[in-house]
Amino acid sequence: MFVQADIVVKAVMIGLAFASLVTWTIWLARGVDLAATRRRTQSCVRKLARADSLEAARAEIAEGWTARGPVADLMEAAERECRRSNDLSAEGIKERLAIALSRIEAKAGREIARGTGLLATIGATAPFVGLFGTVWGIMNSFIGISQSKTTNLAVVAPGIAEALLATALGLVAAIPAVIIYNVFARALLSYRALLSDASGEIIQHVSRDLERQERGLVSSVVPLARGRSAAE
Repeated sequence: MFVQADIVVKAVMIGLAFASLVTWTIWLARGVDLAATRRRTQSCVRKLARADSLEAARAEIAEGWTARGPVADLMEAAERECRRSNDLSAEGIKERLAIALSRIEAKAGREIARGTGLLATIGATAPFVGLFGTVWGIMNSFIGISQSKTTNLAVVAPGIAEALLATALGLVAAIPAVIIYNVFARALLSYRALLSDASGEIIQHVSRDLERQERGLVSSVVPLARGRSAAE
């Protein structure tokens, strides 16, 4: 049916097959990346929750596979803000820290969601592209009927079957794209919630460390165990 189809219908079928390939590629690449990132983030959130201070949390997160990722970036942003604002008020530090962490959260969310917009586009447009191929194929079938001057089913059926194949390919491309997009959308909401939990834990640690510093229980809120100094 593909070989006998019109050139426009062939182009539609090839485009839909390519869209389906893109869908499954995004599912494989983004799915593996999202699953690994979520596991890493969950582990970091647990470590943050059981740590007693920002320094202890940073030392624990710096070990193993959690040393890299968005939570590590959040920790570095907290340390950087504490170094820059070590001589400023605690309220100002917490306010600027919340802004910095929210920007990192947004950036991490955009990076992990890369490609999912293409799934939405494929899911929304593929059925219409397939329908266009079907309409074009049926038009050619009617033209063939008028030229052959016969309504014999053996003459009409092949052209209509070729046209309907375009619609079938459109559905084959669209249905998985919509399902995968919805799965990713729920997973991304869960991932962003984990990042929000991590930011909340970091802000709580900074707040506690600032109060300890005010009471003279610690000399600085900057984790010196990593070998960094305020001059950096």
